[in-house]
This record gives sequence, C-alpha cells and structure tokens, in this order.
Amino acid sequence: MPRTDLRSQATRRSPNELVQHLNSFELNLQFTAGIWFFSPFESRFHGKYKADVPLEARFEVAASLKDYGLVGLEAHYPNEVNEDNVDTWLAFQRDTGIRLITVIPLLFYDAQFEFGSLSNPNPQARQAAIERMKRSLALAREIDADFSVVWAGIDGYENPFGIDMAGMRQRFAEAMAEAMDAEPGVRIAFEPKPYEPRGHILYGLTPEGVLLGHQVEAMLEADENRRLLEEGHKLVCMNPEIGHLLMGYEDLPYALSWPLSEGRLAHTHWNSQPLGNYDQDLNVGAISPEQVEAGLYTLKMHGYEGYFGIDINPERMPVDVALKISMDALRAANDRINSLNHEQIIDASMKPEQHRGWIEAYLIRARSSHPDRLPPLEETLRHASQAPANVS
Repeated sequence: MPRTDLRSQATRRSPNELVQHLNSFELNLQFTAGIWFFSPFESRFHGKYKADVPLEARFEVAASLKDYGLVGLEAHYPNEVNEDNVDTWLAFQRDTGIRLITVIPLLFYDAQFEFGSLSNPNPQARQAAIERMKRSLALAREIDADFSVVWAGIDGYENPFGIDMAGMRQRFAEAMAEAMDAEPGVRIAFEPKPYEPRGHILYGLTPEGVLLGHQVEAMLEADENRRLLEEGHKLVCMNPEIGHLLMGYEDLPYALSWPLSEGRLAHTHWNSQPLGNYDQDLNVGAISPEQVEAGLYTLKMHGYEGYFGIDINPERMPVDVALKISMDALRAANDRINSLNHEQIIDASMKPEQHRGWIEAYLIRARSSHPDRLPPLEETLRHASQAPANVS
C-alpha cells in the first residue's frame, strides 16, 4: 500500500532556510471527501431533509467532481465499504481515477459498543472492536489505501467519578497495537474529538493524539512495524479535523504544529465550526477564515504534502455545491498565503521587539480588496519601534 514519507515535516529550519522554503514550496490542494455525507444523516432533532442516496448514486456525484479537484473518497467499514461491495469500489476507482484513500473502522455506532469500543471493560465487546479494526486494516491493505482513520467517538465517559482513566487509555492503546501488529505496515491516522457523542472522549485534543502515537508505537512488536519505526517513520499518525479542534478551543495553527513537528500528519479534515458548541461541520471558510489561512500557513511552513479532506454536513444545500464551496475556500486562502511577503513575516515573528504590530497591520492590508484605500502601512506603524517603558 502507498506510504507517504512524512519525515520531512519535522525538519527544523533556520529563519533564512524557512524563508527560502516558503518562497519555493506550495501546498498541493488535492481534495478528498467522506462518502457518508453524500446521503443525509440521522438527526435527533429533525427528520431528514433529503431522501437517502444509494452508493451508486453517490459515486455519480463524486465522479462529477473529479474535474473540480476531487481525487479521493473516504469510507467506514463495514457499513460503507466491505467485502461484499469492495469490487464496486475498485471498479469506480478504475473507471474514474478517484481512489478510496482510507478504510475507517466503524467503532462508535453499534449497540455492542455502548460502553466503548477499544477501551470497553467488557472483554467480548472490546475484542469485537479489535477484530473489526483488524478487518478494516486488512481491507485497507487489499485496496491499496493510504492509511486507516481511527476515531474514538464512543470511547469515553460522562460521569468521571470512580473511573480508572489510566486503565481506559491502556486498554485503548493496547487494542490499537494488537490490531496494527495483525496487519503490519498499515498506517493509522488518529482523529481526536473532545466530546460528542460521549460527554468526554478519550484522547480528545491534538497533543493527546500525539501522546497516543508514542504509547501505541512503543507497544508494537511485528517485525515490519519495528523496522519502519527504526527508520524514523511514524505509524500512529493523525487526521485532525478543524471542527473538532475548535470544539476543544484549540488554536488551529498551534494544534497542527504538534503532529507536523514529529512527522505525524497523515491527513487533514476541513470544515468550519464556532468555538466550542456542538459539531456543526459547516462549509470551509464559513466561520473564522483567518484560522484557515493561519492553518494553511503552518502546513506550508512544514512542507505538508497530504490530502485536504472535506468533512461537512450539507443539510440545506446539494452536496456537490457544498464541496465546491469548500474547495474554493481552501484555494482562495492558499492563494492569499502564497502572495504574502514571507521574508518580512518571518523577520517580524523572529524579531517581535522591532516589528510591533507589523504582522497585524500587514495582514489587514493583504486581506483588503482595496488596500490603497487604507493609510500607508508606515503611517499606521509610525510609533511601533518605540518600546514600552520599563516597569520596575
């Protein structure tokens, strides 16, 4: 199966080297989408606004988006891709060139996982989750997927009293290691989320996902897994979703920098989300577009070469329209960051005492449709070089 070499993400550069890199490297905006939102979701608050869409009809919509930039799809096992329909997926892949890039074990929906999947204290339920993950990884290998996304959505708690938190985490990590050793070499892309459907989900924040990677990789025993780790490759990588980060009040560029700094960013999921709140999965750029720009700039600084997965819930518009809007939002943000003066930005960030307010004033003008209508940058920053008085 294809395995992107992520090690260069962790490269540390001097300021001059970083400027050279920013001037020469551009993000390759290749888009993927989850097949799940091509058909309406179940909701606890209202009936479905659209009729259910069979898989073949979803494929038709996806195929129509190839020329717009869609290169891959994502699906859960066993409800969306499985041993019975995998030939249909492979035929679609051959006919369109749109790949199934990940097989995601469905570890959060079944009634048997009411009290958790990989962390479940019930041995039978936990083993069922492990076996499902093993089958997902095996199918990912069979179809030549890039990785397998794992989300701990049902592994957590509401009432924290009396719970052996360390034991829950240990069971989860050991179960992941068991499944990965059964299918060595298949990379995991872990997706944190702080809450919903559980009141508190295990490994819910980005740095916790990085910690999980360290825990699981230390447990891996299969020869192929140990060989890859010894070569510096990471096998428990990450798939941060922008909405999930903002639910946990994380700052997007700072959060992304965690897996990037270790060469662990296998994939990204993009949407919009108000800080906190429930998981809304709005179109990219609908809220906080400045976070999108800052996040893309961090990806550019680290040389991210992965896909840009769109994970949205377009309840009130056609799915193809919502996907086009989200792709265009990323393209527009990427154009803006590429047009910036990287040398001045890095100089201002490395010498903040000499550039008080410069980045803020510069970005205001860079985002303006008519920067010539604003006062010159020098006029705004006339007194910026004056340091504040010392306070004894």
